[in-house]
Amino acid sequence: MTRLWDRGEALDDAVLRLTTDRDPELDLELVPWDCLGSAAHARMLESIGILTAIELGDIERVLGEIATEAGANDFAISREQEDCHTAIENRLTQSLGDTGRKIHTGRSRNDQVLVALRLWGRGMCRRQLEALLDVVDRLLDLGDEHARTSFPGHTHTRQAMPTTLGHHFAAWAENLLDTVPWLQLTFRHLNRSPSGSASGFGVALPLDRQLVSDLLGFDAPQVNTLAVQNDRGKSEYLALAAASAVATDLGRLSCDLLWFSSDELGFVGLPETVTTGSSLMPQKRNPDVLELIRAGATRLRSLQAEVGATYGPLPAGYHRDLQLTKEPFLRGMQSLVDMLVALRPVLTGLTVDVERCRAAVLPSSGATDAALAAVAEGVPFRQAYHDAPAAEGEVAELWRARTHLGAPGSLTLDLQRSALTEARRWLEDHRPDIDPALRHIHRP
Repeated sequence: MTRLWDRGEALDDAVLRLTTDRDPELDLELVPWDCLGSAAHARMLESIGILTAIELGDIERVLGEIATEAGANDFAISREQEDCHTAIENRLTQSLGDTGRKIHTGRSRNDQVLVALRLWGRGMCRRQLEALLDVVDRLLDLGDEHARTSFPGHTHTRQAMPTTLGHHFAAWAENLLDTVPWLQLTFRHLNRSPSGSASGFGVALPLDRQLVSDLLGFDAPQVNTLAVQNDRGKSEYLALAAASAVATDLGRLSCDLLWFSSDELGFVGLPETVTTGSSLMPQKRNPDVLELIRAGATRLRSLQAEVGATYGPLPAGYHRDLQLTKEPFLRGMQSLVDMLVALRPVLTGLTVDVERCRAAVLPSSGATDAALAAVAEGVPFRQAYHDAPAAEGEVAELWRARTHLGAPGSLTLDLQRSALTEARRWLEDHRPDIDPALRHIHRP
């Protein structure tokens, strides 16, 4: 047997090429997770008498071999096999004969790919959170280090009021912390076992769906078997929405750093280890990493839109259209991790020209503080606003008088540090407890 649905009928080569798409390449990422899901499914089949204990041991052994080969990039999926599910079952059948032919009992490929995608997505969500919190940690350090570094605040790309560079960095730290619940929601949504939905309508076997859920460390099974299939595309859309929210903040932060590190402004400097050279101009060092994070955020939003456009018009149940949600999901989730990991050394090696930051503050940016000083003397604000004279002299440290909660003169970083600690604690508390006997198949 080559394809799981093959009963000897011929298939046109052009149709095979279209229906297979890029699955043989993309599914290499899912092989260890499919092996893990298949091992849990096999253990459940043994518990209801479909497999013997010896057959279960043989299946787990071969699945472990496949997962190991996949980890070493030694496992291949041919176009004729279409996907990792077929390639894995073919290997089981070649190695174990009729025992391998029993593994698909009680499930469909739609069911199978959902398990693999949720296991992969759940792990990827944890990686996103871990990398995000590392970036937030560094931004808070920068906020603390430069809490008294005078800096021009901007609105409409024009100078607004004197602030501090630390206030700026702390703002992005808080914005990124605000996205933590988005990723946590994604994790909770993905952390439900779809196994046992079959094609969406169950099977006439006493499948123990709770057992599989427990073995794989899911919170619980997703109950309605048709709802499981309807969730394909929706889960990916949700996950990419959360990832896009993080990436959008990263793109905007990167845009700031691109301008701040320009030759003309020179507020910050980028370490050479994160910049690239020009193929023509020997003096150039380019901030490609920041530009690609900015563009990567745009692409991630487009990948989410692609998923939504694909699954949104579909009626209930599985449809082959949903195959095309796999690639944007895999690419998008991984891309956020790549952006976060690449940004960390940029922030770690960032240098600040304190004097240049201070010198850039224009005297005119002190007008608002001058008006408010008049208000403090009893002048109505509108009159003080109208009568405010042109600011003169040193205004760079006017931010010191703004000491209410969260203002430049009172960053109150303890609150953000507390939120960061709580988020790290959440990660530890939500580490999936995969049955130890399955960890030889794949270590999460």
